[in-house]
Amino acid sequence: MTRTDTIVAPATPPGRGGIGIVRVSGPKVPEIAAVLLGELPAARTARFARFLDARREPIDAGLALFFPGPHSYTGEHVLELHGHGGPAVLEAVVARVLEIGARRAQPGEFTLRAFLNGKLDLAQAEAVADLIDAGSREAARAAMRSLQGEFSAMVHGLTEAVTDVRAHVEAAIDFPEEEVDFLADRQLHERFRALADHFEGVEQSARQGALLREGMTVVIAGRPNAGKSSLLNRLAGYEAAIVTPIPGTTRDIVRERLDIDGMPLHVLDTAGLRDSADVIEAEGIRRAHEQMRRADRVLFVIDLVADPDAAAYAQERDRLPRDVPVTLVLNKTDLAAGIPLADTITGPPRIAVSALTGGGLERLRAHLKESMGFKSAEGGTVSARRRHLEALRCARGHVEAAEQRLRDSRAGELVAEELRAAQQALGEITGEFTSEDLLGRIFGSFCIGK
Repeated sequence: MTRTDTIVAPATPPGRGGIGIVRVSGPKVPEIAAVLLGELPAARTARFARFLDARREPIDAGLALFFPGPHSYTGEHVLELHGHGGPAVLEAVVARVLEIGARRAQPGEFTLRAFLNGKLDLAQAEAVADLIDAGSREAARAAMRSLQGEFSAMVHGLTEAVTDVRAHVEAAIDFPEEEVDFLADRQLHERFRALADHFEGVEQSARQGALLREGMTVVIAGRPNAGKSSLLNRLAGYEAAIVTPIPGTTRDIVRERLDIDGMPLHVLDTAGLRDSADVIEAEGIRRAHEQMRRADRVLFVIDLVADPDAAAYAQERDRLPRDVPVTLVLNKTDLAAGIPLADTITGPPRIAVSALTGGGLERLRAHLKESMGFKSAEGGTVSARRRHLEALRCARGHVEAAEQRLRDSRAGELVAEELRAAQQALGEITGEFTSEDLLGRIFGSFCIGK
């Protein structure tokens, strides 16, 4: 794709720093470099240059690098100016490039051009943002594997497998007069079984990648003074929330981002659940219920000393979201030793802990990982997003529907159509079939300059 405009933006974060980089991409780069630097630098060679204003006076001085298209990040001519990292200096350089004939880049527009020019597919482009946003070493490694094309190769392999089955089916449609019924061929049914196993392998890797990227959201709920804030502090490893003996201390949502063996854990401490005439506390309880509806899991904390039979959970159960799983966290085991926990409570999973001493916290962490199906990142884990998982599920659904139609009626045209839909769903992951709206949502979330 040929773009007639040239874009510019700082490629380093806002703020003060030792080095600031301005990136320019587009057909006018040679002209802009000649005016701004006095000459076009040699290709892919760092050279010292002064960045000149309209009066030929230096705005800044630093390194200039020129990457001729198509051998550049975007596939276009690219100029990078490495100067000093002051905001005023960077803005002055950008303003000068704008004067010469560029426009400001939109969020993610450099990577969008790389995608449009065939330098990256869509999954690799998203991996660029995932690498920048990675919150752990494991997430960064997974994003790097996706950026290098490992996830795309998995998807392409799956697409080829679907294509092979579709070709077999369409051959049977094209040659109905043959004596052999290709649609009744046992080999075809074996291919469908192999395809199901192939989907399972790719989805497993993608699920782990999505967990590394997005993590798990957990809401801590329960009665006032059950130990919710103490549990948050123990999980966080520091005093993130105020703890007092006064019921109703927590009124607003307290959020912490933690890490369990590479899996991000978003923990929300909420107001104690009870009937309250206090307007502020009542608002906090309403927000607690709102956050529970959005969570992956609710940790309902029980005070074993004051409530050994978990009556609080029984009373609140009908008001909790029905589609969000609950784990009962039986707190204060250091003060309630000897209580027959297994005999007094039935229903959701239960973990006995002491938020004061930390007893049982490792079991709780292991339970949270297990409940999400998370395993420590392995060599095959790639960075993935919810939309990738949805596309894989959609494609798998079409393949299963194709196999069902084959069993029920051996209607070749319908089987082939389901397989075509599966191919298209897989193509949405890498960008072979992509709407403008989807591209806008994806690249609009990128930072400026990338």
